[in-house]
Amino acid sequence: MELQNLTGVSEFLLLGLSEDPEEQPVLFGLFLSMYLITVAGNLLIILATSSDSHLHTPMYFFLSNLSLADIGFISTTVPKMLVNIQSQRKAISYVDCLTQLSFFYLFGCLDNLLLTAMAYDRLVAICDPLHYTVIMNPRLCGLVVLVSFFIGLLESQLHVSMVSQLTFCTDVEVPSFFCDPSQLFNLACSDTSTNAILIYCIGAVFGGVPGLVILFSYTRIISSILKVSFSSGKYKAFSTCGSHLSVVCLFYGTGLGVYFSSAVSSSARKGAVASVMYTVVTPMLNPFIYSLRNRDIKRALQKLFSRIF
Repeated sequence: MELQNLTGVSEFLLLGLSEDPEEQPVLFGLFLSMYLITVAGNLLIILATSSDSHLHTPMYFFLSNLSLADIGFISTTVPKMLVNIQSQRKAISYVDCLTQLSFFYLFGCLDNLLLTAMAYDRLVAICDPLHYTVIMNPRLCGLVVLVSFFIGLLESQLHVSMVSQLTFCTDVEVPSFFCDPSQLFNLACSDTSTNAILIYCIGAVFGGVPGLVILFSYTRIISSILKVSFSSGKYKAFSTCGSHLSVVCLFYGTGLGVYFSSAVSSSARKGAVASVMYTVVTPMLNPFIYSLRNRDIKRALQKLFSRIF
C-alpha cells in the first residue's frame, strides 16, 4: 500500500519518556537491558521448544511463534528509542513512523491471535483429550499461524491507511517514545471523529473477538476441571494451562490498564510511561512466566544448557 502524505510533513519528533538530559543515560541503560533480556529470553524459548522432541506439540509450536512475535513487537519500538537517546535526536521520518505503526499493529495482533489459538488448544486438550491429536493436527496449527499473520497484516494496513489520511499541522511533537497511534490522532488538525469510530470498530473485531474466544475457552476449561473428582487430577489439568492464563492476564491487563489510565489522566506523558508496560514489560516477562511455571520448558532448557556448556 502506498503511503500518502497529505500535509507535506516530513518527520515527527518523538519526545520520549523524559526530556531531562541527566535521565537519558539511565533510560538508555534500562531499556537496553530490558530489550536484551527480552530477545535472549524469547530466543531461549524458541531454541528449547525446537531442540526437544518432547515439545514438538501444538501448544509449544504456538509458544515458539508467540516468542518470535514478542521479539518483533519490542524490536518495533525500543531500538529506535535507543538510537534517538544515543544520537540525541528525536526525529523520525513520516514514512518510518507509519512503518513503525504498521509493524506495531502487526505483531500486537499476532500476539493476540496466538494467545487465542493457545487457549483453544488447551480447551481441546482438557475438554476433548481423545480427539486432541486429530483436531490439533500439524496442518491446522500451521494454517492457524499463517492466517493469524495475514489477519495481523490486514489490521496493520487498515490503521496505516487511516493515519495516512490525516492532515497534520505545524505541531508534530509526539509525547511518546514511539509513533503511538492515539497520540498521532491527537496531533491531527483534520476531523478525526470518523477515524475514531473506525478505530473502535477495528478494535472490537480484532481485539474483542479473540478476547471473547479466550474467555469462552477458559470458562469451559474451568467448568471441566471442577468436574474432576480427585484433587491431583484438578491440579494436573490446571497446571497445563496456568502459564498461558498468566500471560493472557498480563497481556490484557496491561493493555486495559493503559487504556483506562490514558482515559482518566489528561497527561500524555503519563500515558507514554504507562504504555511501557505492554510494549516492553509484557514481552520481557512472558519467557520468565513460561520457564518458571512450566516443568517441560525447565527440562528442555536444562538439556539445552548441558549441550552448550
